[in-house]
Amino acid sequence: MIRISVLKWVPPFARGSVKEFRVRWALTEAGLPYEERVLAPEDQDAARYRAVQPFGQVPVLEEDGFEMFESGAIVLHLAEKHEVLIPRDEQGRARTMQWVLAAQTSVQPAIDAVTALDFFYPDEEWAKMRRPGAEEFLMRRLGQLSGRLEGREWLEDRFTAGDLMMVTVLRDLRHRDFVSKFPPLEAYVKRAEARPAFKKALGDHMALYAEAAKAEAAA
Repeated sequence: MIRISVLKWVPPFARGSVKEFRVRWALTEAGLPYEERVLAPEDQDAARYRAVQPFGQVPVLEEDGFEMFESGAIVLHLAEKHEVLIPRDEQGRARTMQWVLAAQTSVQPAIDAVTALDFFYPDEEWAKMRRPGAEEFLMRRLGQLSGRLEGREWLEDRFTAGDLMMVTVLRDLRHRDFVSKFPPLEAYVKRAEARPAFKKALGDHMALYAEAAKAEAAA
């Protein structure tokens, strides 16, 4: 049985963006059953958990005595188990890995630079000075990615783990209208979100926070 670590609570803005969701989606696409290991803050700091995940983050994957962390690495590990996530030919596999890494290294840093300002430093003077440049660079990155998707359904000729990673990265911008300014990009995200496995995985992810959401709404 596969088990993944998840967080017992996160603030509302992070729900739907916690990186364990990427692994849930990959598992669901591949039809692989899994269990949750729900972590409270003290569990993240426990020596046993830090021995596996030095940074105390999620997800950690546990499978038949094997443990690993880092969502991109886990998604690629799972992709090897099911062709729905990665082609079996050598070049197709290489291109899938290319896009998984591109999502994390070429696109996500530009997004993180803006979301950090939005959620953590909205009123800081230095952040107000940094924002124009961060947003300009983000728009350039999104434009480049949108150009790749012009006339395409997916990043390559079929859905792969590369699309899964790229879409989860892009969804971190759903609190703003950046993606909607690029129709090919917006349509791409909507296609991915329409996949049954995405809907199931997101529902399972959000179920963790259902009680907290009710309490917050009533407060």
